[in-house]
Amino acid sequence: MSVNVLLFPGSNCDHDVIHCYENLFNQKVEVIWHRESELKNPDVVIVPGGFSFGDYLRTGAMAKVSPVMGAARKFAAAGGPVLGICNGFQILCEAGLLPGVLLQNISMKFLSRFVRIKVESSSTPFTGAARKGDIIHCPIAHFEGNYFADGATIERLEGEGQVVFRYCGEQGQVDAENREWNPNGAMRAIAGITNDKRNVVGLMPHPERAVEKVVGFCGGESGRVVFASSVAG
Repeated sequence: MSVNVLLFPGSNCDHDVIHCYENLFNQKVEVIWHRESELKNPDVVIVPGGFSFGDYLRTGAMAKVSPVMGAARKFAAAGGPVLGICNGFQILCEAGLLPGVLLQNISMKFLSRFVRIKVESSSTPFTGAARKGDIIHCPIAHFEGNYFADGATIERLEGEGQVVFRYCGEQGQVDAENREWNPNGAMRAIAGITNDKRNVVGLMPHPERAVEKVVGFCGGESGRVVFASSVAG
């Protein structure tokens, strides 16, 4: 399998993703600089976290017009699996590959802490190895992680099963008003979604930072299932 990791000025989580695929799953990884207009025959495309272009104008607003995003759109339109993590999620929303927007956290503070997210759908390339209700314990690190969409979009996401991850408590409890469980104030406690074809997925938390027990802290390796799913295909 070949994985293309898109790299923008300000990306800083690319190495975590590369390490995960190369060293834990023995997969080939190609890093694609944002100025390139073609991908390198990927089976999977990852848009990693960080602060592309310093988050100037708006998170993801400048990255969406990079040449590489044209190729990413074509890959996604053909059914190719695409995963956006944190800033990558923001970029996918800005680029129109996913609906909605990520607003500033309700606390108006940058948040860096561990959260729990519950798998709400296993029918995507990045959750196929998980079961609905499984809980992933991994970090967040963002200032704009408050997922928002208009009422009709939210109802469509809910009705079509396009909510993939939801912030939750230790036992999987969901309460969007609970700031311990849903610290950024995301609507319906939404942590990640998919498109209507279910091949493009975005999430705000960082599962790539919880793929090995030795460095995963309290999350252990619970985030590994996201990447294992894409390898299993």
